[in-house]
Amino acid sequence: MHNHRVWLLFLLFIFPGHFAVKAQTPAAAVRYYRDGTSKVQKGDFDGAIAALTKAIEISSRLATARRVSSSSWNSNGGGEIAFEADRITVTDPLTANAYSNRGYARYNKGDLDGAIADCDEALRIRPGLAAAYLNRGAARRAKGDWNGALADFDRALSIDRQLAEAYTNRGGIKLDMGDLDGALADLDRAITLNPRLAAAYYLRGCARHDKDDTFGAISDLDRAIELEPKMAWAWEERGTVRMDQREFERAMVDFNKALELDPNLAPAYTNRGLVLLLQGKDADAQRDFDRFLFLRPDMRADLESRIELARRVKTKVR
Repeated sequence: MHNHRVWLLFLLFIFPGHFAVKAQTPAAAVRYYRDGTSKVQKGDFDGAIAALTKAIEISSRLATARRVSSSSWNSNGGGEIAFEADRITVTDPLTANAYSNRGYARYNKGDLDGAIADCDEALRIRPGLAAAYLNRGAARRAKGDWNGALADFDRALSIDRQLAEAYTNRGGIKLDMGDLDGALADLDRAITLNPRLAAAYYLRGCARHDKDDTFGAISDLDRAIELEPKMAWAWEERGTVRMDQREFERAMVDFNKALELDPNLAPAYTNRGLVLLLQGKDADAQRDFDRFLFLRPDMRADLESRIELARRVKTKVR
């Protein structure tokens, strides 16, 4: 099993045209919502949060406290008393969608607790909002709450069985948990729904690698790279498959490309170092191992065991 893989979590944000705006929704709220959505698409997450917050503030309250007068009798036969109406809070669909989209923006800012809180609020307003379950599940997965994430992805799929992103995310968690057959079933479904979903091919390639299906793994990783040439972790995984098949030169090409795309992709340093060690290039290998430990000092014991295994293999080959 190859642990500590990197994989993309899918989230969804809701475009203005994907829901019906209630007649009483203030135009200003709709404008802020559209502005926030546009900023999300541009990667301006701070601007998106500010705009969506305004949309939430406006759409959540359609009326302010107002004074209503009515007549009552007093000793002189007349008079007035005043009544204060409660502030009215509405559950406009736009409000729920704005919370979900703000959660999306907060997730991308690294504010996982804020993202979860926003999705909680979106679901309080609209319990059937699949995007909010997907977004909350992604945030929970990023926090290490695999069971909570699985429950959210299950709920999203119970609402929308065509949500390829939810199948991909759920398949990734099952892969991490060692449920290879479950992962493959979900990733097969994701690819059927969206044959251009590069991350689904990458994850299925990982699952097939763990099932010792070398041909299937390479085929999927080739497709992932074809669809998304800058997916560093797909290059790294393909290099790992090739390393396991002792195709060292081809593996080195893949590891070099992975590190060109992402110089902080720690597993690529480990695996490239192991190939260099097996090739007798000990000094170069040590540089890669040192870089890996700089990035992942918590993984020293795992690295040392892999180095020892590689040295035993190298001795047997001689």
